Amino acid sequence: MARLPPLKVEELSALQMKIATELGSTRGSGGPRTSGPWGALLRSPELCERAAALGTLLRDGTSLPARVSELAIAMAARHWSAQWEWRSHAPKGLKAGLSAEVMEAIRQRQRPRFSKRDEEASYDYVSELLEKKCVSEKTYQALVAELGVNGAIELTVVAGFYSLIAMLIVGLDISLPEGVEAPFPE
Repeated sequence: MARLPPLKVEELSALQMKIATELGSTRGSGGPRTSGPWGALLRSPELCERAAALGTLLRDGTSLPARVSELAIAMAARHWSAQWEWRSHAPKGLKAGLSAEVMEAIRQRQRPRFSKRDEEASYDYVSELLEKKCVSEKTYQALVAELGVNGAIELTVVAGFYSLIAMLIVGLDISLPEGVEAPFPE
């Protein structure tokens, strides 16, 4: 982390260690998670704990298909050019069923070609939300036709939550681990 010194496991408080261990078990690292955006949030344990709970709910507890959630996450990562977030979630998007062509188009800041209407409606909605900071009635109605009102609410929260994480990455200059190639040229 260019702007924040790395957290040392041996210097964590009991609460930080508990949260870091939970993060490691639920977010794939195995041991205590002290790097990346979670390492930044861990400096405020209560904030980190609550953000992690919301992130877990958004990952596992919405009505959205995983590929639609990952589409919104990829869009937020690319909108903010959050290298860490993209690197973490692009493989999850592919595993969830997004095509490599869709992911590459987003990475290249191009509009993808979609074969699934729910993906296209979600893309249009999140694009307008991020780029125009408003959503047309036509775009909203197309999304509701595909995902329902609750799906529209959940998609909005997913895009917003992962924009928050992306803003941490960009604002605090959270670098990729040494030796990991950046997915974006900038």
